[in-house]
Amino acid sequence: MAGHSKWANIQHRKGRQDEKRGKVWTRVIREIMVAARAGGGDLNANPRLRLAVDKAKAANMPADTIKRNIDKATGNLEGVNYEEIRYEGYGIGGAAIIVDTMTDNKVRTVAEVRHAFSKHGGNLGTEGSVSFQFKHCGQMIFAPGTSEDKVMEIALEAGADDVITDEEGAIEVLTSPGDFEAVKNALTQAGLTPEVAEVTLRPENTIELSGDDAAKMQKILDVLEDLDDVQEVYHNAAL
Repeated sequence: MAGHSKWANIQHRKGRQDEKRGKVWTRVIREIMVAARAGGGDLNANPRLRLAVDKAKAANMPADTIKRNIDKATGNLEGVNYEEIRYEGYGIGGAAIIVDTMTDNKVRTVAEVRHAFSKHGGNLGTEGSVSFQFKHCGQMIFAPGTSEDKVMEIALEAGADDVITDEEGAIEVLTSPGDFEAVKNALTQAGLTPEVAEVTLRPENTIELSGDDAAKMQKILDVLEDLDDVQEVYHNAAL
């Protein structure tokens, strides 16, 4: 994806996420509960829970809400059991889509995901059908105008795998999932705050879509993201 304008795609995505701010708390709470149930409620010993709590704080979630959901997940309070399920499929023009869900009802979730794909011109695939096109990694993106030399020096020193600048000057730092926190902390301590910082599934290659195809693809993504059980939607379309 080196060279392609990630900045335009990131701004587009952030704008759409801002429109759906109401769903953010629901998703973050599920992520906190699953992370705490899997790895315990101690933030120092559970990196996944630390990331989920960081997301919660970024979404202005009160500390007592965060704590209550950690307590629910670790058995200190009555809560719901969520199961993580990943779906893979194809959108418009063969674009790859991965849908991560957390659900207390698998039958409902798969029916809703399948319907979203089929109704809007996509196809739900089998496990492994598109995941090979994505890399699980840490990703930080800095706005155009950020010092490339400074980002590169600090990021690589802290253990980043790669630093890529796109055609608009946005800088992308890639790490292994395990090194993400260390690299992010080193950059923020140096006064470099990323616009986006997450452990994600990054497409190895993108498929350019424009006009009607881009609009149809965006419709599939919107419908999937609006499903209650959906946590994240990853895709390789450049819209």
